[in-house]
Formats: sequence, structure tokens, C-alpha cells
Amino acid sequence: MEAPLLDTFGRLHDNLRISVTDKCNIRCFYCMPEEGVKFMPKPEILSFEEMERFVRIAVRLGVRKIRLTGGEPLVRKDLPVLIRKIAAIEGIEDIALTTNAVLLAEQAEGLHDAGLRRLNIHLDTLDRERFRQITRRDDFERVMAGIDAAQRVGFQKLKINVVAVKNLIEPDIVPMARFGRERGIEIRYIEFMPLDSQGLWSRAGVLVQDRIIAMLEREIGPLDEIPDRDPRAPATEYAFRDGIGRVGFVSSVSHPFCLNCNRIRLTSDGKLRYCLFAIDETDVKGLLRDGSSDERIMEVIRETVRAKWIGHEINTAKFVPPPRPMYAIGG
Repeated sequence: MEAPLLDTFGRLHDNLRISVTDKCNIRCFYCMPEEGVKFMPKPEILSFEEMERFVRIAVRLGVRKIRLTGGEPLVRKDLPVLIRKIAAIEGIEDIALTTNAVLLAEQAEGLHDAGLRRLNIHLDTLDRERFRQITRRDDFERVMAGIDAAQRVGFQKLKINVVAVKNLIEPDIVPMARFGRERGIEIRYIEFMPLDSQGLWSRAGVLVQDRIIAMLEREIGPLDEIPDRDPRAPATEYAFRDGIGRVGFVSSVSHPFCLNCNRIRLTSDGKLRYCLFAIDETDVKGLLRDGSSDERIMEVIRETVRAKWIGHEINTAKFVPPPRPMYAIGG
């Protein structure tokens, strides 16, 4: 195997996130405008064969974990075909998928049969009207059916992602945790990040980790941080002291984890990014389509990782939001 992917700060990169589409079937206000969104033309989107080739090259550099994202990945036709291709690559140890679950009830069995075992589901609230307010779509019941289907077909490692927007999501913090305790699902609270396409983000709009922990401990019970967790994982995990359930926190704003980051990202249109918040990105689609060798693509991956900055600087005056919104980058 080739030498591992190390950046200039000594961080080892073994986790690749692939956006399979920039399209989405809901319109969360903190991510997308309700109308007028322009998506990439189909010819600009990487084929499954191109994604498979990139993964095979990345595996030679030590990548072991894959997460498929979007947009909404389940709107990409025949996604189980890609999952089978990736699962068959020697060296891949873990494949996960992030979804809003609107289409999950119809696809859960096919995804599981293809080899997918881990799902993260985006759901901010258990209140149908607030769901409609946030997503601008009336699909709450479809999401709940998707969660039911995922558990029924055998997905054991389900997590639900809640975007923590201040002055909006407070009524949902405790009910979501209770739902997770009842269903055996880990709830992950993700601090609102500056990745929307409308410039709505401000630090004042972030419901921070410490505030959420205080709410959960007051209403449910004490939480203890999980010991010996993977320090490179984006979430800090806690267990309720009564032994029922876990919650996690992805706290990019209040508790940045940049110094432990092990991730690189491939957008649906074939751009390689060393950070979710990166300003620059590297075109690999051209290399995949112009006959470039695997060795040339490997060197481009190495160059991208070597250029990785120390962190995103959200909490400093130097921070500049990325020119692309979250749905165009990949979650």
C-alpha cells in the first residue's frame, strides 16, 4: 500500500465523504431557498463508475471509511448499485449514508441488501407543523415511515441528526432525546453552521452544545461523556446515567474538532475538498474523464491533503463562508 494520507499537521485521513447528487426533495430554510434552486446538469455529475474508481484509488492511500451524502442521496437512481460497488472494494471497512428519509421506506430493504449498515437520518422535530415550517414540505409521516422501515429491515446503527438553531429548536431538544431512548436511536445535535445559501447564519443563531446538555440533564437526567471514544470522530458522545440511550454533539462552532479531522470530501460534480468550509477545491472529474492515470489522481489527492489548513476559523474575524452551500458540497 502507498504511504498514508498525512497533512502538514500530522492528521491521518482515512474517511471519504462522497456526495452523489446536489438535488434534494425538501427545502430546509437553513440550507436552501424555497424556490429557484439551480442544480448541476446531469452530465456534470460523476457516474457511479467514476465514483467507484476514485474510491479504489483512495483505498490505496489508506481510506477505509465511506459516507454517502447529498443533497439527498436517495433521489439518485439505483443507489444500491453504487453501494454494492463500494462494498466489494477490498480495504473498505465501513459504509454509511446520510438521508432525510423521505424516500427511505421504499428503499430501506434494497439499501440493506446492498451492504449498507449505518444510517444517519436528518429530522429536527417530531411536530408535523414545525417539520413543515423547517423543510417547507409536508413529508413528516414519510420520514417516520422511513425510520420504521429501516429498523424493520435490520439497520442496527441508526442515528438522527438534529440541526440546533436557536429560538427555533428548543421545544424539540428533549422530545427528540426521549424518542431516541424509546427507539434505541442515538440523537445527534448538530450546531447550526454557516453553510446556507441565503446568508442567514449568525453566531447568535447557534444553540450550543453546553446549553443543550443543560436542557437534557434538567428534563431527563445526568449525562456522562463516553470514555475512550475515537478522537477523530466528529461527534462527542454522552450516555444517560440511567443506562437508557445516548446523545451526540457535532459542535463545530462551540467546540471545534479541526485538529482531529480525518475527512476529505468529493462533491457530486467531482471536486475534492479538504474541509467542509474550504474556499478552494480541486477538480478530479477532469482527471477521471481525460484518461489520467491512477498515479496522477493519487498525487492530486496527496496535494489536496497537504494543502489542508489547520481549521475553519468560524470563531475569528478571518472566517469566510465557503462559496458553495451545504447541499452543493455534501453533508
